[in-house]
Amino acid sequence: MILAPAERIADYTARGWWGARRIHDWLDDAVRTHPEAQALIDAPNRVEFIDGAPRRLTWSQVAVEVRRFATRFLELGLCKDDIVCVQLPNCVELPVLYLACARLGLIVTPVPVQYREHELEHILGLTRPRAVVSAQRILRHRHADMMRELATRHASIEAVISIDDEGTQGINAERIARHEREHPVDANDILTICWTSGTEGIPKGVPRSHNEWLAIPENIIVSGGLEPGCHLLNAFPLVNMAGIAGQFLPWLMTGAKLVMHHPFSLPVFLDQVRDEQIDYTVAAPAILATLAQNPDLMRGIPGSRLRAIGSGGGPLAEWTVKVFTERYGIDVINYFGTNEGASLTASTLDLPDPALRASYFPRFGVEGFDWKLPVARRVFTRLVDPETGEDLDRPGLPGELRVKGPALFQGYFRSPEMTARAFDERGYYRTGDLFEIAGEHSELYRFVGRLKDIIVRGGFNISSEELEALLLSHPAVREAAIVGYPDDTLGERVCAVVALQPGAALDLAGLGAFLRTDRKVASYKLPEKMLVLEALPRNPVGKVLKRDLRMAVAGLR
Repeated sequence: MILAPAERIADYTARGWWGARRIHDWLDDAVRTHPEAQALIDAPNRVEFIDGAPRRLTWSQVAVEVRRFATRFLELGLCKDDIVCVQLPNCVELPVLYLACARLGLIVTPVPVQYREHELEHILGLTRPRAVVSAQRILRHRHADMMRELATRHASIEAVISIDDEGTQGINAERIARHEREHPVDANDILTICWTSGTEGIPKGVPRSHNEWLAIPENIIVSGGLEPGCHLLNAFPLVNMAGIAGQFLPWLMTGAKLVMHHPFSLPVFLDQVRDEQIDYTVAAPAILATLAQNPDLMRGIPGSRLRAIGSGGGPLAEWTVKVFTERYGIDVINYFGTNEGASLTASTLDLPDPALRASYFPRFGVEGFDWKLPVARRVFTRLVDPETGEDLDRPGLPGELRVKGPALFQGYFRSPEMTARAFDERGYYRTGDLFEIAGEHSELYRFVGRLKDIIVRGGFNISSEELEALLLSHPAVREAAIVGYPDDTLGERVCAVVALQPGAALDLAGLGAFLRTDRKVASYKLPEKMLVLEALPRNPVGKVLKRDLRMAVAGLR
């Protein structure tokens, strides 16, 4: 399935930004050059969140597992461009599944393990997958059983596969080879449909081709100083931009060792950094702040192989970045990115001053500036006044960041109206994030806020609009608003502000039970504070004054 217009393919190919290689070609390279090198490592606590003992796979063993899954998919009758929905934690089976789908030309749509029926009903209905892959349990939830129940309501699903099942243990190499000859995969074929949330309140599918994915990882490889055979530790969910572009693809392209981590546990994470001799990893700003404030936790890490940590999804403190550089000898790289493909990078190559890297990004793709990161020549950005639509070129004026380039997606899957709203008249993607121009020579961007009404909790986007609609379906609720409040660990948490129907009563526990049990909402979206008012504050035209609500929520204990 190729979604990119022919003229875009021709343009980006002529510029050398897109090519003919597919992601599974790097697997073949690794198997040919270093088959017995370690490739994929499970978290040591795997049995706590999924069945099966932790596994350590070499590159040749990865290739065997890929062929096993490929054989199983072919035995089910799956064909090129069929969609496979996958809901798995960070375990060795997940990269293997991606590679099996890539080799056969199947489109994989990975979903976060936190998603439940509320989110999955929409995703399954939109993508119409022929197969679903999950596990019997992830933590305490019976995911495979949930998927089987959902399959009874979605006629497209012909098989629900649990990775715990024995299934076929054989490999039909001849059948796989014949399929590849008869159904060749093009680098412009769609490889994944990942999911993002926004003001619309429903998950939006972001289809990406091999080429659109492969336009990104060089940025991580260069900024992180990743060498062939390096050791990577992935602590972000391997279901969207941060995990796939930030870890999975650099792993393949450098023939590295990829160590999995899930769910996030700081003691396990630090043990893995030490025991697996990690060169590069990623961590949320709150985790880095904790480590900067508690040097005892870093015992044995300064002086080890760890030289760089990527971070993003929230503001970094200048002090944190300086402590990691000056005390620990570890560079923190600041990333801004979206699942749609917009990205900025503050690396030591372009911003060696750690104080600058914490708060500022180079103005990639703006005439007059030259940056060392190769991605700077493939990203085009502009700031636009959200009120007037005019371009901003002076410091200190907040504007919406808009981006285009070879890493950008074509549009939301089977959602033309959302796609039309996502791009402006010049073909730039509207990020919904506000930046301002800064620096002595106006060479920098500084993040100042969000135009979209979303809350980012632990790296997950939560749509206020979605939750507000769900709250209003509760019989006791007359008015509802969702706002975020700061949290040192997760960045933000969720607070529900409600006005109740006359004579009605409702507390936080009851509200949570309604969302979790009646509406089957993913647990990470559940409010953790609740404020009950007589009426919500509104401006003269009836818009809820969320700034006033945030101030009120800040006073809650």
